Amino acid sequence: MANVIKLRKGLDINLKGTAAETYTTVKEPGFYALVPDDFPGVTPKVVVKEQEYVMAGGPLFIDKYHPEVKFVSPVSGVVTSVERGARRKVLNIVVEAAAKQDYEEFGKMDVNVMDGNSVKAALLNAGLFAFIRQRPYDIIADPSGFPKGIFVSAFDSNPLAPDFQFALKGEETNFQTGLDALAKMAKTYLNISVKQNAAALTQAKNVTITAFDGPNPAGNVGVQINHIAPISKGETVWTIDPQVVIFIGRLFNTGRVDFTRTVAVTGSEVLNPVYCKLQVGALLTNVFAGNVTTGKDLRYISGNVLTGKQVSPNGFLGAFHSQVTVIPEGDDIHEMLGWIMPRFNQFSTNRSYFSWLMGKKEYTLDARVKGGERHMIMSGEYDKVLPMDILPEFLIKAIIAGDIDRMEALGIYEVAPEDFALCEFVCSSKMELQRIVRVGLDMLRSEMV
Repeated sequence: MANVIKLRKGLDINLKGTAAETYTTVKEPGFYALVPDDFPGVTPKVVVKEQEYVMAGGPLFIDKYHPEVKFVSPVSGVVTSVERGARRKVLNIVVEAAAKQDYEEFGKMDVNVMDGNSVKAALLNAGLFAFIRQRPYDIIADPSGFPKGIFVSAFDSNPLAPDFQFALKGEETNFQTGLDALAKMAKTYLNISVKQNAAALTQAKNVTITAFDGPNPAGNVGVQINHIAPISKGETVWTIDPQVVIFIGRLFNTGRVDFTRTVAVTGSEVLNPVYCKLQVGALLTNVFAGNVTTGKDLRYISGNVLTGKQVSPNGFLGAFHSQVTVIPEGDDIHEMLGWIMPRFNQFSTNRSYFSWLMGKKEYTLDARVKGGERHMIMSGEYDKVLPMDILPEFLIKAIIAGDIDRMEALGIYEVAPEDFALCEFVCSSKMELQRIVRVGLDMLRSEMV
């Protein structure tokens, strides 16, 4: 029986547009892109040229300061563009998929006879190490050593999040192989929800299983680390998405890189919210075409509404995203009675609207912040939704002040921007807390280099 940790702090936002547990077929998009900004902490060095042919699993760019860390193409085809921005910053590398796919052959490998070094070398060679993140700093992991632990969160508690237990069907063998490979490098923790009952999760081998019960952000790996094995100064842990564990299993079982994800198409403005199979970096045009409402401005998001990034209807799937969301932009104005309207259909965290009298229901939220940034109010509202043993308001103040000693003392080594997504949602001061935390982590990292 897995150890169960009950969390009481948090907030579930029940939005309209949950994906039904069925698959739809999306026409092959033809174009795929890797975006270096999806991989924090990396300074990209492009190793391909436009009009060059690459194999699936062939490198597109590497990390300038860790050249052994490769970022590989999800498909074979021709590199159509290497887009650059100000100061020649690499914005994305786009590959047009070939009609017939060619794969880099890495060879099947038996994890059982490998050690940690050989597993890491295999992941580096195939470009899968690029999907492992580390704390502190929430950046792509440093390949020069091993962590004190590896954490996998097998559930996501964010609004409209995909059900990994559904995505796992048919991939159980690959998932276990991926866990076996991770366990060769460090003690591996598999964290599940008390609502999950798939044998591949509850009876997984070579890992320490912990079940979590509670509202969002119970599925955040940072919250789970804080309750299982908090990070002290000088310690490092790695985190990895559960679908990437499947990628790793496919590599060892087939000898090829296969970045096919199960992606949930969600949101109140999606006509048919379902799941589909997409490669990392896939063009999203055909996912949205004919499947969203018309007649109003929409916000397209790769990821969820709290931590995802805005994309265009012709944008690309983020490297770490297993969800796309479409919600209203929210450019309509209701002047009648203003703020004293009863608002029976609008969500409120503090019962400001009468909607709390209507029982549990699904809400349609738009992208508006509804207010401007103002002075920070020390009200304790962050603490109500962040089940971590830190003082979030004081940590934010220390980051804004640039006080590194206070940041360290208040637990910045344990957090990532996503841990403050709910705090940002409930913030009365309308502060961009995720951006502030990212700035603080980058500041701390630059001081430690």
